[in-house]
Parts: sequence; C-alpha cells; structure tokens
Amino acid sequence: MMFKETKNLKPNEFSQIIAENGGEQNAFTGRDYTAYFQKLHKDRLEVSFKHEADRMRNLVISEDELLKEREVVAEERRMRTDDNPKSMLRESFNATAFVNSPYHHPVIGWMSDINHYQADDLRAWYQKWYAPNNATVVVVGDVEPQAVLALAKEYFASLQPEQIATLKPQIEVEQKGIREIKVKAPAELPYLMMGWKIPVVATASESNAWEPYALEVMAGILDGGNSARFAKELVREQQVATSVGAGNSLFSRLKDLFVVAGTPANGKTVDELKSAVIEQIERIKNEPVTQQELDRVKAQVVAEAVYERDSVFYQAMQIGMLETIGLDWKLSDQYVENINAVTAEQIQAVAKKFFIDDKLTTAELVPLPLDGRRPLAAPGGNHVR
Repeated sequence: MMFKETKNLKPNEFSQIIAENGGEQNAFTGRDYTAYFQKLHKDRLEVSFKHEADRMRNLVISEDELLKEREVVAEERRMRTDDNPKSMLRESFNATAFVNSPYHHPVIGWMSDINHYQADDLRAWYQKWYAPNNATVVVVGDVEPQAVLALAKEYFASLQPEQIATLKPQIEVEQKGIREIKVKAPAELPYLMMGWKIPVVATASESNAWEPYALEVMAGILDGGNSARFAKELVREQQVATSVGAGNSLFSRLKDLFVVAGTPANGKTVDELKSAVIEQIERIKNEPVTQQELDRVKAQVVAEAVYERDSVFYQAMQIGMLETIGLDWKLSDQYVENINAVTAEQIQAVAKKFFIDDKLTTAELVPLPLDGRRPLAAPGGNHVR
C-alpha cells in the first residue's frame, strides 16, 4: 500500500517518479522491521527524500486498493508457503519453537489474517508506527554528510511525531524438554529441521557478549563449505545426508534459534540424520575444535566481510538493521574483530550450554505422494546459512 496513493500522488505515481529519475525501488518486511529503499544517482537524492517524507505521513488507504493488494499478498503466501513443503515445515517449526515470542507468527501472516485485513486496521497501524520518530534513514554512497542532513531537516523536520508506546515484554515460555512436530505434505523428499534457542547480540549480557560470536563460528565449523564437518562427514563419508546445513542468528531483536536442516540420503531416515547431527554436536562438546578449523572459518569470515563491503546496498542494510533492532551501527565494523577473538574453549562452552534437550525443537517433513506418484527419498539441497 505504501506504493499506492498519497495526498499528493496518484496510485503508483511514486514508483513512476523513481523510474523516471533512473532509480530502482522496493521494500521488504522482516520479523523486526520493514524497510523501503531506493537506488538513485546522488544528484537525485532529493527526489527520494521528498517522496519518502510524503508517504510517511500522507498515505491514502482506500478500500479498492486494499482489496487488490490483499489478493496479491494471499497469492504470494500460496506460492511461497502453502505450495512449498519446506516453507510449510519452517512455519510450523517456528510456531512450535516459540510460544509467546512474536517469532511464533509468520511475517506474511496466516492466511486467515490476510483474508480479514480491513482498511481501518491498516490506517491505525500506519498512524501508530509510520512516524519520523520511529524511522531510521540511511544514506550510503558518494555523498556529503552535511548536504544529506540538510535534506533530512528540510523534508522530515516538519512531520508530526507520534507517541510511540513502549512495547510490553513478551517473555518466551520456558521450554522443558524437546518439542517435536511432523508435517505431512505432498513432497518428493523428507526433510529435517532442528533448532536450539540461543542468545543474540541484542540479548546477550555484557559478560557473555562473546557467546553469539562463538555460536557464529560454531556454525562455520559445522557448515562452512566443503571442508566443514557436515559436508565432509555426514554427506561424503557417512553418506547419511544429501545436504545438511547450519545457521546461526546473530542479529535479531529477540532470542532466536541456531538451526540445522537437511535431507537424508537415499536409504537413510530422518532419525538417522538426526542422530548423526547430534553426534557431531556432542563431539564439539567433548573435543575442542582444532586450530586449523578455527583458522579456516575465521579466514572465510574475513573474506566474506570484505566482499560484502563492495556493495553499498549491503552496507546500508547492515547499518539500518543494527540501528532498528536497538544496536549501534558501529558493530558492523567490529564483526571481524569479534569473530577473530573466539577461542576453541568458547565454542565448546556454548555447545555445552545451549545444545541441550530443553532448548531443542525438531520438525520433520513427511512426504505424501505427488500426483499419484510415490515420494522420492533422496537428493536435493538446502543451505541454512
């Protein structure tokens, strides 16, 4: 709806103006924030400021446009989730792992939510949250800081702020034992997801600020390319999986999950893959990772960080994300340093502390026949990181 009508622009005129100025624009919604962005030549920056300020306070939400957009969102959900077995599993997995956290809910919403959107709901949400005192504006590129600040003052200073209410804390219900779920859906292959509740940078205490970074390196030890343990041992040597990956959540607003997911190899079961994953984690608990593995993961991290800095879009995303979830944008510059400080003993410590039954949720995709055909039992790849 933010690309539709404002008091000063006709429906879809915003997108047309950006295109006429040689720019690109889009938006996305995550669990912690919604982001809108444009890529423009620096001499067209004022165009962006002018029209972002306009739609921040002057959006027109009409019933007709809402009905059209509601169908677009419903179709997107059908395509990305309802007709995608892995996405269905992931949605049920999150809803099982989190009981009271906002992460229980899918970002796009349940289909019943989408079908019952009302224009008044959107107007109330827009009025409450789309205000200058609840927004973070990031500009990255060959620009003069003072000129950017002048534009910000010119276009945003006159906008009326809102009284942003302090959110009530939603403390996640204490988990007492493994949570398990099976989802049946038409699919070619079975699939396994395992997730352990972990701290993130925003929730870790000052004395344990190193823990999220140790978990990040642990993910690289398990799943950092062809030399990592999962690829080497579970895929090539034991041949218990055709693919298996690990992913750590470092930057989010609330506590999150360390996720392992994969597809069992032909002739192997989900339970066998699950046992093999647990065996690898127990190995980390009992034996410190080698210096060679640590050096490999840290070298990969440094290389990836350098390559990512080549993208001004990535830099803007990182800065905006950190500030929006309540962290200092300078943390982006400290990432490599924090990773390089991780020790084998710290990895062992977080493995022992967080990879326990009382923090574990598992989800299994049970394939149903596709068009009368028997489900297959093997290949396919999925990388969690």
